[in-house]
Amino acid sequence: MSTSRRAVFLDHSSLDLGDLALDRLKNCFDELQLYPATAPEQVTERLQGATVAISNKVMIDAATLAACPELKLILVAATGTNNVDLQAARAQGVVVSNCQGYGTPSVAQHTLTLLLALATRLSDYQKAVADGQWAKAKQFCLLDFPIVELEGKTLGLLGHGELGGAVARLAEAFGMRVLLGQLPGRPPREDRLALDELLPQVDALSLHCPLNEHTRNLIGARQLALLKPGAFVINTARGGLIDEQALADALRAGHLGGAATDVLSVEPPVNGNPLLAADIPRLIVTPHTAWGAVESRQRIVEQLSENAEAFFAGSPRRQV
Repeated sequence: MSTSRRAVFLDHSSLDLGDLALDRLKNCFDELQLYPATAPEQVTERLQGATVAISNKVMIDAATLAACPELKLILVAATGTNNVDLQAARAQGVVVSNCQGYGTPSVAQHTLTLLLALATRLSDYQKAVADGQWAKAKQFCLLDFPIVELEGKTLGLLGHGELGGAVARLAEAFGMRVLLGQLPGRPPREDRLALDELLPQVDALSLHCPLNEHTRNLIGARQLALLKPGAFVINTARGGLIDEQALADALRAGHLGGAATDVLSVEPPVNGNPLLAADIPRLIVTPHTAWGAVESRQRIVEQLSENAEAFFAGSPRRQV
C-alpha cells in the first residue's frame, strides 16, 4: 500500500464555481489534483497512483477499481452513491464515504420558493409585465391570473425525513396544515395516510422521498386524478418519482393548479423530456439547482474534509 496521500477530484467544477474555500480539504492530502470534469474513458488514467478518489457524479466501476490497486478511499461529494460499484469497492477493501444532510436549508427554501411562485402565479405576472401588459392596463394593477394564499391550505408530504421535516416547518410557518403520506415498501405508521387517502385532501403535494423500486412512478395519471382540482405538485427529490408524461397531460387538461420540478428522469435532458414542451401551462422547471446554495456546497467540502480526516485517523466516517 502506498503511504502517499494523493487525491484526485474527478469533477471538481460540478461542486465548486470558484466560490468555495478548499484549504481544509487540500490540507488532508499530500497532493490534490482538481479536474473540472472527467470523461468515462479518462477515469482510470487519472486515478493511477491515487489513494483517494473524489467524485460527485463520475462513475467508478469495478473495472476502474481493479485497474487502480492503490486506491483506498472514495469520497462521494453527494449523498447518492449510485456512481460507485459498492460491492466491488468492498471486495477490494476500498472505503466509500458520502455526504449527508448538507443541502437541507437550500432544498427546503427552494421547495417553498416553488410553492409560493405557483400560488402567486409569479412566472405569469413576470411574463405579463415583460410583454407590456401592465403598461396597457386600465387600472393600477394586473389581476389576470388567480392568486391563492398558503395560509389555511393543506400540504401533503411524501417523505418526512430531515428534508421533509424542514419543509413541514416552513409550511407551518405560512399557516399550512401538513399531512404525511405512507411510502410504499415501508412499514405502516399511524401518523401516515395511505396515498389514495392523502391525495384528495391536499391543496399541494411535495415529494421528498428516495427513488427506488417501490417509488418509481409513484405519482402517475391515476394519482394525479385523485388530487383536488387546482392542486399544486412539487418535486425536488428525484425525477423518476412522477410519470412525467402524465404530469404534462394533467397540466394541459387544466386539472392541476400548477406544478414545479427541480428534477427530471434523465439529467441533463439531452434527448428532451415531456416536461420541456413549450405548450405546458403553469409549469416551473428548475435545472436541479435546489441543492446549490453556496452554503450547501461549502458544507459538502467540510464533510469531504471530515471524511478524509477520519479515514486517515483510522475511524472512517459516513461510510456506506
